[in-house]
Amino acid sequence: MSSLIQRVAVANRGEIASRVFATCRRLGIESQALYSDPDAGLPYVDDADVATRLPGSTPAETYLDAERVIHSIRAVGGQSVHPGYGFLSENADFARAVQDAGLLWLGPPPDAIEAMGSKIRAKDLMRAAGVPVLEAPEQPTEADLPLLVKASAGGGGRGMRVVRRLGDLDAEVESARAEAASAFGDGTVFVEPYVESGRHVEVQILFDTHGTGIAVGDRDCSLQRRHQKVLEEAPAPGLPDAVRAAMHKAAVAAGRAVGYVSAGTVEFLYDPAGERFWFLEMNTRLQVEHPVTECVTGIDLVAAQIGIAEGRTLLEVLGTDTTPEPRGHAIEVRLYAETPDAAATPQSGRFSRLQIPHDMAFDLLPRHGVRVDAGYADGSEVSTHYDAMLAKVIVWAADRPSALRALGRALRRSRLHGPVTNRDLLETMLQVDEVVAGTMTTTTLEQQLSGEHPIGGVPAGDTELGPYVAAVAIAVRDAAARRVQHGIQPGWRNVASQPQRTSFEVPGRDEPVVAEWYAGRDGFRHPTEDWTVVSATPDLVVLMVNGHRMRFEVHVDESGEMFLDNDGTIRERLRPLPRFTDPADAVASGSLLAPMPGTVVKVAVVAGAQVAAGDVVLVLEAMKMQHTVTAPHAGTVTEINVEPGTQVASGEVLAVVEENS
Repeated sequence: MSSLIQRVAVANRGEIASRVFATCRRLGIESQALYSDPDAGLPYVDDADVATRLPGSTPAETYLDAERVIHSIRAVGGQSVHPGYGFLSENADFARAVQDAGLLWLGPPPDAIEAMGSKIRAKDLMRAAGVPVLEAPEQPTEADLPLLVKASAGGGGRGMRVVRRLGDLDAEVESARAEAASAFGDGTVFVEPYVESGRHVEVQILFDTHGTGIAVGDRDCSLQRRHQKVLEEAPAPGLPDAVRAAMHKAAVAAGRAVGYVSAGTVEFLYDPAGERFWFLEMNTRLQVEHPVTECVTGIDLVAAQIGIAEGRTLLEVLGTDTTPEPRGHAIEVRLYAETPDAAATPQSGRFSRLQIPHDMAFDLLPRHGVRVDAGYADGSEVSTHYDAMLAKVIVWAADRPSALRALGRALRRSRLHGPVTNRDLLETMLQVDEVVAGTMTTTTLEQQLSGEHPIGGVPAGDTELGPYVAAVAIAVRDAAARRVQHGIQPGWRNVASQPQRTSFEVPGRDEPVVAEWYAGRDGFRHPTEDWTVVSATPDLVVLMVNGHRMRFEVHVDESGEMFLDNDGTIRERLRPLPRFTDPADAVASGSLLAPMPGTVVKVAVVAGAQVAAGDVVLVLEAMKMQHTVTAPHAGTVTEINVEPGTQVASGEVLAVVEENS
């Protein structure tokens, strides 16, 4: 056995860095964080024993700069490197450079990474190892549709396109190549059959340096939006025993075929109708969804990676060298700063409050409960430079229905005050029939989002109750702040001829919402509703509504935006409007506003050009994804205010298209 590891540097950021540090603390190992300038204030930086700055903001000049990363680790006497996931985690050249620098690599051999780094080469290796693979048609015909275009070096849905018309194939291949080249530096793509109602099932494997490898359970990751996982669970529900055993055997064969060492994941596409499965890819790293496997097996996968790197056998690391039996059921959802609709538009900005009720963070749960692995906290800023995942909410329970119920409660009771998140989507997703039954496929979520009644939560502001509560809180706050008539009831009038009015801007509403209220010696009252204010402070308003006592927490951030939380029953965000609007704040008709902060990567038209409704005007890149901004109507482009490379803020006027008369 090699010498014990004394310090681990994580060549990554956010929640995965904090996750590794949690295990390091438990094992008595020192830790080192690397951080870019936008990440300087994130929690993981303070979680580490040593933190080293990587000057710059973009991934290319920070976490993807292998030479700088290795120099920063060696400069403080680093000993070993954990790659996390994303960035350089599956870069064979980086793994070799780490080893050449005399550092211990907490991952698989570079040759194994390289072998699985190309999906095309990986499929050849798997075919030779007897692992079933989807065979790509050499000359696709209409009978082969639908087809899936995939990036050979890709992941996370980037460089991936579904083709349903043969005439679209060439254009989609070129589009996938461009996105793959931008995201991975490799524009190689391939085409394979697209299985419409398949399930995404993956198997966790562990291999030691002595040639022993085992499957450590399986996970279902079928709920995806735009080919990115949203919910993962272990064990995979409804999987026949024979199929499960065959998948585990195939996963171990896949690892053995490339001389694998450490933790890895083999992903399969499963066809429930025919009880068949095919190899998709192998992730030569720790997966985002690894906590659900940890919950049901009791295995700390990061500790296993460290033990294996130290030369220990699986028997020494785990106490067993056989596949462990799962205990209970675990489900994880990914909480993102993004819109909860089909567009999934990334959001950025500061969270004045980010609180998710939990029993444990970043570590093994001692009993059934809620675990949260979060990369952000109160006061954290979500930048435009990196992935917008805020946290993973993981629930472990005795059975699957109990886990779904507990997960829904944790989401409802979370306080997320800042950029828009996908929390509403996650909550309602848990109630979809296929999800409840455990029969979801890779198309379930997309179908729900595009259906006649898409999921995504109850629109904010669908009742007058929230604005009324906000108006009461404002009135109480303003009364307390008055220098004169300090003891007078807010809104009090000798003769009230009409109610007081407070206007709010509410997301999802085209027009302002107006709350009406009276205040007098007997307190507040609504002009028409029987809503009794039991007590009111600027932070807490308690009402009696139809015989029910309702408690509203009121939070106001530094921008003045208000957030109301009623233990998940009612949840709203509102912005109080001034009584008079500054004309300078008006936006010209036809203005194209930035839907999110980002970087302009393409301007498709010039000032003076004629465009039709839906024509692409420019393309933004944010959170590593590209988003097109199109003309809202036919007309003339009268202004172009940006150029490629311009950094823009959300709501900024990018261009103006005047409608043709």
